[in-house]
Amino acid sequence: MTKSLKSLWGRFLFQDRGILPTKRLQFIFLILTLGLLIGTTWEISWTVVILLNLIVFFISLLDLLLSPKKNQLIIKRSIPTEIERGLSNEVQIKITNNSPYQMNFRLVDGIPQSFQKAFPIHGTVYKETISVVTYETIAQIRGKYDIYKLYFRYKSLLGLWEKQTTLVLNDTVKVIPDLTETRNYLENAQQFLLYEGMKIRKHQSGSGEFTKIRSFAIGDDPRKINWRQTAKLQEVMANEYEPEHGKYMTVLIDCGRMMGAELSKGNRLERVLEAALTVTAAALKKGDYVSVLAFSKNVKVYVPPGKGMAHLQTVLQAIYHLEVDAAESNYAAVLTYLQTVQKKRSLILLFSDVQTFLHEESALTYLKRLRQRHLFLMIGIEDKMLLYKIREKPVTVQNAMMKSIAQQHMLLKKREKIKWEAQGLQMIEAREEKLAIAAVSYYIDVMNRGLL
Repeated sequence: MTKSLKSLWGRFLFQDRGILPTKRLQFIFLILTLGLLIGTTWEISWTVVILLNLIVFFISLLDLLLSPKKNQLIIKRSIPTEIERGLSNEVQIKITNNSPYQMNFRLVDGIPQSFQKAFPIHGTVYKETISVVTYETIAQIRGKYDIYKLYFRYKSLLGLWEKQTTLVLNDTVKVIPDLTETRNYLENAQQFLLYEGMKIRKHQSGSGEFTKIRSFAIGDDPRKINWRQTAKLQEVMANEYEPEHGKYMTVLIDCGRMMGAELSKGNRLERVLEAALTVTAAALKKGDYVSVLAFSKNVKVYVPPGKGMAHLQTVLQAIYHLEVDAAESNYAAVLTYLQTVQKKRSLILLFSDVQTFLHEESALTYLKRLRQRHLFLMIGIEDKMLLYKIREKPVTVQNAMMKSIAQQHMLLKKREKIKWEAQGLQMIEAREEKLAIAAVSYYIDVMNRGLL
């Protein structure tokens, strides 16, 4: 295909610029042609044929002149700079018509193919008015996207011609993980944890950070009574303590091959990122320091310890674009690196695949060293298919064989977990929808018990 033909074909595919005849004009010429063919039976002269065609053609040109010029149109796009994956977001297209003519339009926005959308969008803009077009889109893949073009077509008054223009509107959009669970925790932390049966409790009696003196309530420990304030106010007053702030937590995010396994909503890495951000928000809200390390074959991202809710944005911007690598995770390398960057005692939360981790015998040596200084917990996602096969009734020989293999696999996993837990290395698995709750609940439990 030659360059000119490619350009012409591109115009029909909603690209570049140009003026195109509409189906209405083509239909008019078709009817005119059929009429003239029928009229040839009465020996219509060529003068009449040419005259009729010229009349229709000049009427269409007049219609073309009564349409807005391209320099009389101002089109702007308004799109959020950050979009959460899987959630509906609103995009606005502002169209300003400075001409004295009304127009009917259709447009196609040049958003990435991974964004769900329904194009073209049809509408009408009256003369010398401003119209705002809104459409919903859902981003399915995290990352940073540059949106450059917007393709716009509008018809003349009678709809015989259609003008086409391509606008360059530069916008940058970041698709970040779904922060619904993080917002739920920040809005109502107690309700978020009560769903799992965990309560945010104050620290053990007489230890931790003193917060305030309040009236003694039923169920309080008598040892917390402040006798000096009681004598002064003639009312039983008690001291209130809460867990010490300023503790350290390190979140390890596995981006290896096994984290690409598909779940009911996204893959394992998607769920892990959402849970990691939620537990990070919980720790920062409590005044603790949080560092994040993402790895696969090598260390991909490291965010040094930080404090305060502003640090959550730092973590988010560092990990929102993480992707699953085709390589296997190198636990020994990342644990060695962790020993060099994290000198203070901290709670280490490793989000990974438990089954893969259990077969890494070399990592056990490094974890034993870490365990001497740090508190370690590995959190994985339950294998729904494995649990389904274990619960399935063995109605056929094939089902019975698959059930026995699944049970054997589960027993092997439990035996390996017991061996690791005997070294003080805790491992838990949670359902994908409860992963964030499990991580935050464990963090709150550690702080309540003063293990750090």
